[in-house]
Amino acid sequence: MKNTITVLAAGVNNRIRLLEPERRIFPGPGNETTNEEILKRENEKSFLLDFSNNIAAVRSKADLAEAVRKSLKKLDGLNGYVIHRINEEQLTSTTYIYDESMVTSEDELVQEMLTAKLPLNDGLQNRVLNSSIPLFFSVNTEISRGSHTARYLPLWKKTGFKTVIGTPLRTGNVTLGILWLGLEEINMPLLQGICAQISIAMYNIIANEEILRRENEQTFLLQFSRDIAALRSKDDLQLAISNVLKNVLHIKLAIIRVIEEDGVTLSPYMVDETLFEKEKSGFTEIASRNIDIHDVINARVLKNEGPVIFNVAEEIANGNKNPVVLFWKNTGLKNAVGAPLRAGNANLGTLWLLMDEVNLTILNGICAQISIAISNIRANEKVLAYKQKLENENDYLREQIKTIYNFSEIVGNGIEMQKVYRLMTQVAESSSTVLLLGETGTGKELIARAIHNASPRKSKLMVKVNCAALPAHLIESELFGHEKGAFTGAIDRRIGKFELANNSTLFLDEIGEMPPELQVKLLRVLQERELERIGGKNTIRVDVRIITATNRNLEAEVQAGRFRSDLYYRLNVFPIHLPPLRHRLEDIEPLANAFVARFSKNIGRKVTGISAKVLKQLKSYDWPGNVRELEHQIERGILLSEDNTLKEIHLPQRRQDGPEGQATSVSTRTLKQIERTHIIEVLKRCSGKISGIGGAAEILEIPGTTLHSKMKKLKISKADYFVN
Repeated sequence: MKNTITVLAAGVNNRIRLLEPERRIFPGPGNETTNEEILKRENEKSFLLDFSNNIAAVRSKADLAEAVRKSLKKLDGLNGYVIHRINEEQLTSTTYIYDESMVTSEDELVQEMLTAKLPLNDGLQNRVLNSSIPLFFSVNTEISRGSHTARYLPLWKKTGFKTVIGTPLRTGNVTLGILWLGLEEINMPLLQGICAQISIAMYNIIANEEILRRENEQTFLLQFSRDIAALRSKDDLQLAISNVLKNVLHIKLAIIRVIEEDGVTLSPYMVDETLFEKEKSGFTEIASRNIDIHDVINARVLKNEGPVIFNVAEEIANGNKNPVVLFWKNTGLKNAVGAPLRAGNANLGTLWLLMDEVNLTILNGICAQISIAISNIRANEKVLAYKQKLENENDYLREQIKTIYNFSEIVGNGIEMQKVYRLMTQVAESSSTVLLLGETGTGKELIARAIHNASPRKSKLMVKVNCAALPAHLIESELFGHEKGAFTGAIDRRIGKFELANNSTLFLDEIGEMPPELQVKLLRVLQERELERIGGKNTIRVDVRIITATNRNLEAEVQAGRFRSDLYYRLNVFPIHLPPLRHRLEDIEPLANAFVARFSKNIGRKVTGISAKVLKQLKSYDWPGNVRELEHQIERGILLSEDNTLKEIHLPQRRQDGPEGQATSVSTRTLKQIERTHIIEVLKRCSGKISGIGGAAEILEIPGTTLHSKMKKLKISKADYFVN
């Protein structure tokens, strides 16, 4: 009985018993080796060699199917074959390869068996897998017994199988599936050789498919990550999600809900309204409403680390009457998947898919990317909304400045300048005399022009006279005019600036430099509103609004006798003090940017920005020349710049000069005294601001807390540095 097996079938008690008259696979007279047996064995060896060669070239499931087809059709008496592959969950099998010549693909039963998950414990597969040898089954006998759930038996009978041999496909300790052969008999070594070759090929193909699957997943997730990173709008994101779910997981997005700023409300963020065409109204009603994060099914998803699979039948059986679950049941869904969306450890929302199977690796990767995208888009939407709000406010303020104050040429919106704007607004529409006080370069002429442009006299040109730029003997002629022949060189009549400024504004810059003898005549014109040209006899009445400016302390000049007190009081009707640039640190950056834009255009350089290093230098400098000095420094920086960003600025090193113009000696002062003086000076320049952007701590390059400690230690009080 060597190398033979008998046609057997397993009984109910898993014992082998004889079902039909015994037939030997290789009947032979005793132990004699006949020429027929030798020939048969040679043929079997040749078969296995050819099969091995065919299998060696196999690289895919299709290759294996072709190799199996070519080889097995050489077996005598073969009615057909099927290979079942055990699925990953180790509970079911599916058809892996089958003899396409034995069935019609249009047959509904065939279509069902090709896609069905067949339970391993169906009365046949489990017996084969638990057996150490191949098992023979009589198809008719198994069907008549009816003690199994093997759904493929009717197909076998329909195909014409009478006896089927079932053999496990194993490699090492791994069971891959079962080979079913529609045969009456076969040689044991031949069957073992066939199964061994198929098992090795299947194992390699499955392993390669797994490697390719993982590589494809990684490639996909990387590409999806790149695509997601480039998205900036919700619509683009929804399109990307729909495409990836359709092309990779072969499903549609049901709904994405996001947690609102209150931390409780889950509102619909994305919904695929094409998902339930027949139940559109019901789906729209459910999907469109806001729910609570404590909602039963969403709470379970948010508490879980990964996706949660909801079996609809189980949920109903457990008494879950959530409207969403009832909707699933009414639409015939079997399963739904809910996945948490998180950015770091913070919950963003939930994603819902309607599917029976889920690739957790892919889904987790998709959810991670979607979470990042939603977080970025929502943050971007907040930034855009805030930007739009600021732009609207800025437009309003610009319009207000343009229509009410007409100060559009002035750059700077800091606290000190806001005080100036308020004063300008109060005086602009009147005809009162204005005295502009401030250091050189603070923009007094610009303020004067802005007051004029906001006044009822704006339709006429403002006339300007620089009292320090003209010789004393020419100032009178410049202001009041002269008649022909009034003095040597007066070959023609000249209209003075007062007459030119009639019904307009006369801006007298550097009024502190006006000679005393001329101050008397100016006072008379201001009081009487009339003048006479030099060498003239007629009195000319004028209606002129006077704006004067000086960088001198006129009160001190009055005390020193260099400026008439009566003229000072006539000019000092409405004084406006312009702050030095060192007290306007918040305005340095916009001023610098404005100068960069102007000089880049005029000079022809494409300088579009200022580096952080330069801005810090600008804010740390005390600007003795104020805005005018800043303007010139920016112009010089652009001329020297070789890049589109201003990266270097060459500020002068200033000495601390004493009252007599000599460098103050510090050798007699202690380190504490020097430090105290320096901190007070910086605090004054920052208008008393200690911390934050533009604060003294930033300029001193120390933390705000450290500066507070030093001030306390050095006994620096608000009175030492506060500028009213």
